[in-house]
Amino acid sequence: MKISKKFILSFVAPFMILISTIGMILRDDTRKIFYLPIGLMGISIILEKDMRRRFDRKNILKKIKSYQNVK
Repeated sequence: MKISKKFILSFVAPFMILISTIGMILRDDTRKIFYLPIGLMGISIILEKDMRRRFDRKNILKKIKSYQNVK
């Protein structure tokens, strides 16, 4: 069974958030700030994927409706 590269990359953003939360919990106070950027990047990747998916679905729906109006 061949594993797709996209399948593996889909786990990167949640893994980044997980690393960030674990680092924020387990590190001492002076080092906690270093885990903030990786958590924010993980959240931004997930939000960007969600926004792109919604935009693509709206475009597909518009195309379907335009083909129905032509007929």
